[in-house]
Order: sequence, then structure tokens, then C-alpha cells
Amino acid sequence: MSTIQSYIDQHKERFIAELIDLLKIPSISADTAFSEDVIQTAEAVKIALDQAGCDRVEICETKGYPVVYGEKIIDPKLPTVLVYGHYDVQPPDPMDLWDSPPFEPVIKKTDLHPDGAIFARGACDDKGQFFMHVKALEYMVRENELPCNIKFMIEGEEEVGSDSLADFLNENKELLSNDIILISDTGIIANDVPSITTGLRGLSYVEVEVTGPNRDLHSGIYGGAVPNPINVLAKMVASLHDENGHITIPGFYDKVEVLSAEERAEMAKAPFDLEEYKKALDIGDVEGENGYSTTERFSIRPTLDVNGIWGGYTGEGAKTVIASKAYAKISMRLVPHQDWNEITDLFTKHFEAIAPDSVKVKVTPHHGGQGYVTPIDSPGYRAAAAAMETTFGKKPVPQRTGGSIPIVALFEEVLESKTILMGFGLDSDAIHSPNEHFGIWNFLKGIETIPHFFKNYTAHWS
Repeated sequence: MSTIQSYIDQHKERFIAELIDLLKIPSISADTAFSEDVIQTAEAVKIALDQAGCDRVEICETKGYPVVYGEKIIDPKLPTVLVYGHYDVQPPDPMDLWDSPPFEPVIKKTDLHPDGAIFARGACDDKGQFFMHVKALEYMVRENELPCNIKFMIEGEEEVGSDSLADFLNENKELLSNDIILISDTGIIANDVPSITTGLRGLSYVEVEVTGPNRDLHSGIYGGAVPNPINVLAKMVASLHDENGHITIPGFYDKVEVLSAEERAEMAKAPFDLEEYKKALDIGDVEGENGYSTTERFSIRPTLDVNGIWGGYTGEGAKTVIASKAYAKISMRLVPHQDWNEITDLFTKHFEAIAPDSVKVKVTPHHGGQGYVTPIDSPGYRAAAAAMETTFGKKPVPQRTGGSIPIVALFEEVLESKTILMGFGLDSDAIHSPNEHFGIWNFLKGIETIPHFFKNYTAHWS
């Protein structure tokens, strides 16, 4: 596979330009105002897979946004790799914190990306990363280097919980049958410290509503005499953690996997500079659950965070009201063995129980998923590790991360397949945040590495 680098050198400007065109489409699945844009993106992905060399490409309708399916089957006797990705993106809000418009991609150099990075919503999560696989396929097909069968499943609802995928998987088991699943929706520790994600946290996401009086009230006439839902909600949210950073929901920790001292010691070998971490985020200090390091807090321990909170008057100037309602969106990141449906139920019962009699509470579950841990002694992991060692020049570090990809556990349940999480982004790429970006070096390094995975996996498959 000596020509992969020369192929990239020859076509990299086109690769970047094609990715930029894809990033210009605002495929925001959470906002129905962008429905046509999401559908347009699915069409663009279909065209890209067709041009890259798939023999079969189709847009598969679901009860939500469609799945783009593609395949190139060269020999049914050879192994099949299923590549998963998503073409939908997070909302870009808050818009005023972007240095450039989120859907007008620009390339800028940064300290961590001296070769430049593409700044746009979806650059790293996940358009840039799944597009690496499309371009890797193009190389393998055109240069006759595809060693096994490949399938693609690129969906449009990952950022809103992949609600349609369970049905799609169950209805298309034969179509999606595979020997291993390959996903690039994660990252590496640093450009000089390659890593492979071996664990993901699960997720339970809910919205809460606290109602007091039947209308907004004058705060002078009624203040101090009636319940203020915003004040009540603030107290309820604050009570969800104790002084040691523990979550106070009864039963929350009952099934939490506790890692051994030996496993924690191995994890601690991964490079991590606390002072650089604080400096990069411009924070004075870290916080979290007592008894655990910063890296353990965001990887092997469950969490509860408020993702949004609102109520009352938030416009310009003053309006002296006691709001009738207050709201919050809350996410709980879960570790292996915690069931997201059970945790959602525990949260609902607890939140209703701690509400004072003066208000009414409503909890609305949105979406969730199970955590996942992949073995590091499998043929898939060894193939990925060898591929990264070839292109990075050093062995990758196995690493559990704090994010969630709910579909991964579902893949194992329905398709009975293991997943390899071989991503190329950096934690500093600001996914889900203003100024999201993806390094040009990382994008091209992914294209370079992926064909090596296919070669390694096929060679050791049995």
C-alpha cells in the first residue's frame, strides 16, 4: 500500500474542497426548520459514495431522517466491514460566539493545527470523520487496493438520539450483516499520541418543567408570597449533587462498574497535563466527584449536568415578573451496566419527590443509550492498532472516553458485531461548541490510516 500517501498528495486539495461543500449544508436534525437541508445532505452523501466506488447506494427511508446505505462486495467469502457515521450536526447556537459563520467553512491555522483546520459546524463531528472513509474507499477502489467487502450506513439522527435506528437495524439485519463495525466519531489524545477509544459512556437525556402560578405575576405584588418556579428549580437542581460531587438520586450508583486499582493505574499512564487542561479551558480549577482524577471523572464515572435552563423574562432591559414556569434540560452520562431506561425512571421519581407542594413538576425523557466497552485483544482492535502504528509511527494508547454513541451498544445487540472506534479528532476541536473545527492533518491522516485497517483486518480474519 505504498501509493496511499502519493494518492493523498495528488488529490488532497479536491478532498478538502469536497468536504467544505458538504459542510456548507446546515443539516441540523434537532430543528425542523432545517429538514430540507438534512435531506439535501443525505443526497450529497449518496452522490459521494457513488462517486467513491460503491456498486450499490441508496437512501433508505425511516420514520425520521433517512439512512444512506452503500456497499461494494468484491467476494462474499471475504470479511465485511460496516462503516458507520452520521451526516446530521448539532445546532450552532450560540451564534455570537462563532468567529466565522458556522456554515461558511474557513481554513485557519492554530497552535495545535499548524497545517490549518476547517472551522465549521460538523467539521469534526461527524462529517469530516465519516468523509475520511469515503475518500479512503475512493483510493482503495481506484488503485485496486480494496482487500475485503465494505458497507456504509450513514444516518441523519445521531445528534437527536438515533430514534429511527433500532427499527432500521431490526428490519435490515441481512443487508447490514458484517464481521466488524468501524466508526470514526471519536478522537485521539494528541497528534503525536495516537489512541483508540475502547469505552463510551451511556446517556439519559431529560427535560424538566416546574410550574407555579397559572400566569406570570407582578414581582412586587406577589413576590415573597407565591412560589417562584425559577427559584424552586434552581434549588432542586443544586440538590442533585452533594458536597462530595456525588449524585443524590437513590439507586443511581447501584450498577456502576468499579474498576480495579490495576486498571485505573493503566489508564493513568495516558498523557494528561492538568495545568494545560485548565489553561485551554480558561478555568481556575477543576471539580467533580471526590476520590477520582480528572480523566477518570470524564471517562469511567457517571455524571449529571444541566445543559440548558430558562424561564421568565430574558429579553433586553427589565421586566419584573415571577414566571409561571421554569425549565431545564439535563443529561446523565452513564457507565457500563447502568441501564439508561432505569436511570431515567430513577431520576423522574426522585425529581418529582423533591419538589415542594407549591409547584407541579413534569419530566419528559428525550433519548438515551447504553455504555459500551470493546476488548483490546480482538482482531479488529489489533488491526486498528497496527494501522495507527504504521501511519503515526508509534503504538496507540487504548482509552475510555466520556462521550456517548448510543448506536454502538445497539449494534452489538441487534447485529451481534463488535465495534472499533478509530477516530482522529482532538478534544480541542470544540465539537458541540462554537468554532468547531477539524485539522487538515487529522483529516488526511485518517484517509491514510483507514486502508491499512482494511488490509490488516483482512489478513488476520478467520
